[in-house]
Amino acid sequence: MLHIALIGSGKIGEAIVTLFNTIGGYKITVVDKDAARLAPMKALGATIHIADVATADLAPALKGVDVVLSACPFFLTPVLAKLAHNLGAHYFDLTEDVASTRIVKDIARDANTVFMPQCGLAPGFISVVGYDLAKKFDTLRDVNMRVGALPIYPTNALKYNLTWSTDGLINEYLNPCEAIIDGAARETPPLEELEHFLLDGLDYEAFNTSGGLGTLCETLQGKVQNLNYKTVRYPGHCEIIKILVHDLGLGKRRDVLKDVLEKSIPITMQDVVLVFVSVSGQRDGRLAQESFAKKIYAKEVGGKPLSAIQLTTASGICTMVDLLAKGELKGRGFVRQESVTLSQYLANPYGKFYA
Repeated sequence: MLHIALIGSGKIGEAIVTLFNTIGGYKITVVDKDAARLAPMKALGATIHIADVATADLAPALKGVDVVLSACPFFLTPVLAKLAHNLGAHYFDLTEDVASTRIVKDIARDANTVFMPQCGLAPGFISVVGYDLAKKFDTLRDVNMRVGALPIYPTNALKYNLTWSTDGLINEYLNPCEAIIDGAARETPPLEELEHFLLDGLDYEAFNTSGGLGTLCETLQGKVQNLNYKTVRYPGHCEIIKILVHDLGLGKRRDVLKDVLEKSIPITMQDVVLVFVSVSGQRDGRLAQESFAKKIYAKEVGGKPLSAIQLTTASGICTMVDLLAKGELKGRGFVRQESVTLSQYLANPYGKFYA
């Protein structure tokens, strides 16, 4: 039985413990500085440890753990990856932050264990889908990846509710985006290249955001003409965000922007996660296109209600850990999401939440 150290007991951390607890087979220790947030973890059967991750030496308390999972904000990623390296443990996280992932890659260079960051929805599952479709073509032209976590019942001008980390959301909206354009890897500005599309009769908009491609730019470099990732929202959202971050200057005052969003935009458990990937290229001498579209809704798991973003994000990291435990996740050091096939992913008891 693998011993997992989960660092962070927020909404996603609680969902991770819920999934592991429902399916079983793991020993879990949860670390957080907030005793109140640890209480639900203890009720789910996890061992708890109160400590400030940013300042405490966790190595003595976690000696002997097999896996370190980070469900913490992106700025703690380097600290926790280094902790896993010092413990000789495997490492998984949910970060969408490009710079943090590069640090993890450097830390993992001489590791004898698996270091797999970006195990959530996007980056994460979306990379598995995108690469799976790409492998079905002889040559690639375009790989377009679209993901959105949206309220089912939008009521405000943004047509949005907070469903996950506000820090992560701001990162997506403000940091440079990776893409491949006309065969060359480039950085593109966030909140640009606005497009509209219809899915199931509903109108959506999509625009550049940071971090969603994971390592696909590296994996498909030299193999694809155009590769991009965009976040999906209801029409009108992007324009208002641009007013906030550009016209009002809140892009340079992230702490103020976070405070405004968290005090003005309510959270919701009634959400839907939309995944849409479209790939085109040459196959059998003809130009062809293949797409993957999926909507995942909030549901109850093990008697506990989980939002769609909790479910999809937590199941992503749980799937990768479970594949490791079963010997299906190969390699050591830095391992990319797309090394796992879509069929492997969806056949896994945790990955089935996407099926």
